[in-house]
Amino acid sequence: MIKGFKEFIAQGNALELAVAVIIGAAFKPIVDAITDVIMTILGQIIGQPNFDSVGQFKITASATEYVQPGTIVTALVNFLLVAAAVYFAIVLPMNKLKERLAKQKAADEANEVTDVELLTEIRDLLATKR
Repeated sequence: MIKGFKEFIAQGNALELAVAVIIGAAFKPIVDAITDVIMTILGQIIGQPNFDSVGQFKITASATEYVQPGTIVTALVNFLLVAAAVYFAIVLPMNKLKERLAKQKAADEANEVTDVELLTEIRDLLATKR
């Protein structure tokens, strides 16, 4: 059982997951700040910083707490804002970088001289010196 656990931990997937969790935790304050700014802007436009009280109601007149279905809307908006922040701040720039590096690698490979071409040039140079 311990051997299986050691093999699992030694696999790249477990280590990559650990790194992803740590990076995600470090990135959380940035995403929270972006979400807070956008929610503040929406709150100033709409008049509320969130949608929690939208559609709130009481089950009975004597109930002290409201049922707030608007919290679902707030959570959905927050999710979309976080997804947009992650996409535009991480995914899109990384895709552009990968694309640029792939083009550069393809151009480098196209300009790279093969062994056969190099040997042919050496042979031709030696032949002209004779």
